[in-house]
Amino acid sequence: MELIRGIHNILPRHQGCVLTIGNFDGVHRGHAEVIAALVKKAKQHGVPATLMTFEPQPQELFKGENAPARLSLLRDKIVLLDELGIDRLLCVNFNKKFAAMPAEAFVEELLVKQLGVKYLVVGDDFCFGKQRRGNFEMLKAAGEKHGFAVVNTQSFILGDKRVSSTEIRALLAKGNLEQARRLLGHPFALSGKVAHGEKIGRTIGFPTANIALKRKVSPVRGVFAVKLYWDGSDIYEGVANVGFRPTVNGQNCQLEVHLFDFEGDLYGRTVEVELVAKIRDEQPFKSLDALKLQIKDDADRAKALLGCDAG
Repeated sequence: MELIRGIHNILPRHQGCVLTIGNFDGVHRGHAEVIAALVKKAKQHGVPATLMTFEPQPQELFKGENAPARLSLLRDKIVLLDELGIDRLLCVNFNKKFAAMPAEAFVEELLVKQLGVKYLVVGDDFCFGKQRRGNFEMLKAAGEKHGFAVVNTQSFILGDKRVSSTEIRALLAKGNLEQARRLLGHPFALSGKVAHGEKIGRTIGFPTANIALKRKVSPVRGVFAVKLYWDGSDIYEGVANVGFRPTVNGQNCQLEVHLFDFEGDLYGRTVEVELVAKIRDEQPFKSLDALKLQIKDDADRAKALLGCDAG
């Protein structure tokens, strides 16, 4: 998959594509259905299947910390989209300048002149351009003028539920990881680089890998049974806390993972942490001794949930 970082990097050779546009947060089963149809259409037209997404996500620019919790960082999204067969990923820097682009220019300059769209798939609630004046009807009219089809992304239904990033966020917030996994079509994982922490866990017998969460809002909080891995590694099981660490006056939301059977140095390594089951909500403790007792109990529960040897 070719990654085009920014509209200034669109080259003449990128002219001609079938395109879908959206956040694709989480790259869930509904997204997978849309992409499968897009890839099929791209083969029919003999052009690349192209996906346009935005970084940051638009609501993160407009709402900051009040934006919805993000399911996937760009790095995670790239991996998932590549697996689904997208040929080109156009990642647009969503800043105030881009947000102020007139809707007509978005269509005429970007979609028609630069990308040469042959077929477009978007949600019928998709709005774009200055003051969000562009909409599905404008795209349909542009398609008739310039000779490309505009198709609505039909909602993908699983059981009686519409698959959406909003629904998955709600499930994760409740700790319902199994149902979230069903809607995602893959396990929910947090990724990041292991950094040096305050080494408090080490002093109470539970050394942790500390991973800063580079997102404004985390979709999950609490203590979880987890699996940790990185490219080419074995899978290591453990217990993790996602939150602000109230017992030690933590200021930033971060992920701390205690692995059961691991000897080695993870500093600087980018890891994936798959959340398997929620154990409890985060809570403050009156002392480090009380925290230590709780972590031992959490670890025993995590081992039981993961099917590890509890010894």
